[in-house]
Amino acid sequence: MRRRALQSLRAGVRPVPTFRSRPAFVQFHGARGLVSAAEVQFGQPLHETHPHVVRPGELTPGISALEYHHRRAALARKLPQNSVAVLAAADTKFRSGAVFYEFHQEPNFFYLTGFNEPEAVAVIEKGSSEVEYTFHLFVRPKDERAELWDGARSGVQAAQDVFNADEAGDVNVVSRMLPDLIRSAKAVYTDVGGSGVRKSAFQRFIAGSDPKVDGLAKLLQSATVKPLRPLLNELRVTKSEAELNCMRRAGSISGAVFTEAMRSHYTREKQLGADLAYGFRTQGLDTEAYVPVIAGGRNALSIHYVRNDDALHEGDMVLVDAGGEYGGYITDITRTWPVNGTFTAAQRDMYETILKVQKTCVSLCREDADMSLDKLHRVAESSLRTGLKDIGFDMSGDALEVLFPHHVGHYIGLDVHDAPGYPRTDRLKEDHCITIEPGVYVPDNERWPQHFRGLGIRIEDSVRIGKEEVEVLTGTAVKEVQEVESLRR
Repeated sequence: MRRRALQSLRAGVRPVPTFRSRPAFVQFHGARGLVSAAEVQFGQPLHETHPHVVRPGELTPGISALEYHHRRAALARKLPQNSVAVLAAADTKFRSGAVFYEFHQEPNFFYLTGFNEPEAVAVIEKGSSEVEYTFHLFVRPKDERAELWDGARSGVQAAQDVFNADEAGDVNVVSRMLPDLIRSAKAVYTDVGGSGVRKSAFQRFIAGSDPKVDGLAKLLQSATVKPLRPLLNELRVTKSEAELNCMRRAGSISGAVFTEAMRSHYTREKQLGADLAYGFRTQGLDTEAYVPVIAGGRNALSIHYVRNDDALHEGDMVLVDAGGEYGGYITDITRTWPVNGTFTAAQRDMYETILKVQKTCVSLCREDADMSLDKLHRVAESSLRTGLKDIGFDMSGDALEVLFPHHVGHYIGLDVHDAPGYPRTDRLKEDHCITIEPGVYVPDNERWPQHFRGLGIRIEDSVRIGKEEVEVLTGTAVKEVQEVESLRR
């Protein structure tokens, strides 16, 4: 068994004994012997096949093969001796019959491997040494007939030659390989569980529905099992410079697309949403980061309104929560603006109240401010309570909870709500990335001032925590009243 020293890595296509950036033409162990990687089809873009997408040395857009090694090494350092971490890739999800949804890789699996295909298993094996680990990667094998229908697969050889696995194998026989790894470990760290409707061999193994082998659940009964997610959250919450650059690109382009959309007069939510999606892709992003909210008028009172099928009316505002994705990293923006380009007096009063709160919270997104997400939320609550009272709201009782029902922010990164489960009470540190998104949603009833009823406004930016300064990743999306109104002049 080969073991990977934490300080070194074979990057890119073999044979490469130590890390170096991949050259423009590299050799790959293909069916015909050594061939140029540019002549081989893989299941995802590589520099050799897609130089317009992936730069030299990168395994995925913006992230190098070396960085993926460092991530696995960092996880290995957190694992106790003689333990393993087991991760499963996402499965293809089917809308109906053979009609599938766009594939989205399981974020923790992607974070450690850069491998962007379904039905795969990764194992990080930590032995008795503190400076070595073994990276096992089980993937779908090359299959001419399957690839005719579903597109190229990278295959088992590429798991080693491209994705730098020490040990690689066919995922269809993982049930024969994984038991030995689990039985030899003093502790197993995993969040794997459940099964899909269309079961792969690995899913059958997980569920224990294959009569020929013991299921993973049965194997784990005799093992010390611990959750993996908390360890990975600790790694993922602090972004590397490469990750930040992916998020800067996603934020800058997404924000500019927002600003361009504000210049136009739309009569349908769907039109506006289509232009945003088109803008994200044509300006250099991979896709939309999540299903957007395009909420005209009172539709904005529903925080996750995603039907986006209504008309936009003169005199109303439209709330847009959307963003693009680059290299798997997302951006999260919300802007609310008048459909006709000009704020009414009530809209302006409410908007400027919320904007003041948002800017106050953004200014505190520094490590030296000693903030946490929960502390920022309390700042937002206090400021909103005062601001709303100043424009005529009775803020007694549960008024604030009704008007501002969500948290002021969340972590962002590979997930829209990144590092799920990471405590909101922890201090924000340099290179954490969060959103700041105060909002007010006024129900249409007599409890509230009449000219504000039915009005929903949220203003959100994606922000990097700096040591002493704040970096707003989405600053290209205008938000000052004068800036918004000037776009139509």
